[in-house]
Amino acid sequence: MDAAERASKDKTLTLNLEQGQEKGTQTDGYVLASAHTIDRDSWQQVGLMLATSFNCGWILSFSNLIMIPLGWTWGIICLLLVGLYTAYANWLLAAFHFIDDRRFIRYRDLMGFVYGKNMYRITWTLQFLNFLIGNTGFILLGGKALKEINSEFNDSPLRLQYYIVITGAAYFIFSFSIPTISAMKNWLGASAVVTFTYIIFVLIVLVKDGKSNSHRDYDISGSTVSKVLNAFGAISAIIVTNTSGLLPEIQSTLRKPAVKNMRKALYVEYTVGAMFYYGVTVVGYWAYGSMVSEYLPENFSGPRWINVLINAVVFLQSIVSQHMFVAPIHESLDTKFLEIDKGLHSGKNLKRLFLLRSLFYTGNTFIAAAFPFMGDFVNFLGSFSLVPITFLFPSMLFIKLKGRTARMEKKAWHWFNIVFSVVLTIATSISAVRLIVNNIQKYHFFADT
Repeated sequence: MDAAERASKDKTLTLNLEQGQEKGTQTDGYVLASAHTIDRDSWQQVGLMLATSFNCGWILSFSNLIMIPLGWTWGIICLLLVGLYTAYANWLLAAFHFIDDRRFIRYRDLMGFVYGKNMYRITWTLQFLNFLIGNTGFILLGGKALKEINSEFNDSPLRLQYYIVITGAAYFIFSFSIPTISAMKNWLGASAVVTFTYIIFVLIVLVKDGKSNSHRDYDISGSTVSKVLNAFGAISAIIVTNTSGLLPEIQSTLRKPAVKNMRKALYVEYTVGAMFYYGVTVVGYWAYGSMVSEYLPENFSGPRWINVLINAVVFLQSIVSQHMFVAPIHESLDTKFLEIDKGLHSGKNLKRLFLLRSLFYTGNTFIAAAFPFMGDFVNFLGSFSLVPITFLFPSMLFIKLKGRTARMEKKAWHWFNIVFSVVLTIATSISAVRLIVNNIQKYHFFADT
């Protein structure tokens, strides 16, 4: 039986909960039935979402996490090379959204179809670990922004944990009210405005402080071993600036041609989007040198109203941005536990949706309050989970699906990617674990950082 006949035989109806409409196909156990919208959004909408989401308040940590360990020369080189490598890997992965007329709306389904159940489980574990850690980092980010606002008006601000709880509650309300990626459409315009407004203000303050700071030091401190391990940690952070580990899930929302439209959206992210988050990273390091804080506003000289404005916008913008990065977890839970023939906010689904979101954010908020080490989450996020998801798996797919017909140089290139990705995963994971161990020794649980 050829591919066309198999696709025709396997085709069935599935329901989209958000719209209550028939859509999708079911093939070989990999189902397009989803609680969230499939095949509807424009590439402009997704491109705007990517550009704004990757310019969230996390970029205020990257001068410290990336540039201090690498310095000027290697910092710029790694920013450019890792950025280009990440863009290429995502461009390649977008091509595997369709295989033999099957559409794969989840990364784990794609890997499971090609490599079997074990790879399905591995991908699921890495992805969900990635999303959980990422969301924990967002909660810490929002809490830090609120505490910085309080610090401007009070010499003894409340503990960070209070603001973490407030942030978790705000994220819960948004995710309950706007439950899917596609439903973010009406929020993206406002998010883009506030995103690029706060970045402009950040750059103005950085230039002002940099011009008045004549004692900048760009030396890289530490032993040789420490420098090497810290450099791998910085590479992990660069990966976090450029990718999410959920490209198939984002691509599933795009209308056809989904591959072409996904690549258009990626162009927006890696041009307009990258220009801003790379700009803040580099200018922040230029302004403060090796004394740059893990959270840039802690270095700002003022005036007070700019510090308050920037932190307020960081908090508000993070509410929208975090929703994209955690949406696959919501989609998985909603598809499993909500009624397939009813809307998300109707009847029993409304109660179940409330329970699912409240349990998720209660758990993640508790973790963020107990382990308030934002830099650790960024590094570990980029090492253990994002490196294989971003670099290793797309080349594995290429070897399996196109290896027999591909030219020798292409196969050699992808085998190099596979070996290099494994080595990079090991090296960056060691660096991240070392940082976590050091901070556990330095801080205590529920520390007021």
